Amino acid sequence: MASTHDETAPGELELVRTFINTTDLLRETEGLAAPAALRAWLAERGLIDPRATVTQEGVARAREVREALRALVEANSGTPCAPGNLATLREAAARAPLHVMFDSARATTRLEPLDRGIDGALGRLLAIVHGAMESGEWRRIKACHDADCRWAFYDHSKNRSATWCDMASCGNRNKARRRRAR
Repeated sequence: MASTHDETAPGELELVRTFINTTDLLRETEGLAAPAALRAWLAERGLIDPRATVTQEGVARAREVREALRALVEANSGTPCAPGNLATLREAAARAPLHVMFDSARATTRLEPLDRGIDGALGRLLAIVHGAMESGEWRRIKACHDADCRWAFYDHSKNRSATWCDMASCGNRNKARRRRAR
């Protein structure tokens, strides 16, 4: 979904937002349709070695985690996250045990997966989600309220009240639907 406003999330949280948006529900396009596409997406973002083996099973797990993350984002807009989605995220986290990495130059820590394959890449994304939840940034990641769109965006509004990924498209389309219904 193309947007006319800044929907990007700060720092590494942008990785999670773009991962969720690897499928465009409105245009019915799938960015993770095959192992090569998933490997390329993850490698371009430094989440996996470009030569890593990615199977169709890995693609299915990644897409399942992506949709569970979308449901978690929708919870920020008031839609309860189904227990099945939370179970998917728990399973993904269990597949990629995380350990604490210390950065002495900045005197900080970071959760890193032990696995360097697909499960580790998904674990890294979940570690980013964890950090964003801890910092409070996670509440600003939302999904468009348009049921056909559901595009993940970062709510930059002062009062955190944004509901559409783009007011010019999804917002206006939904306002017009409500007007016609009346």
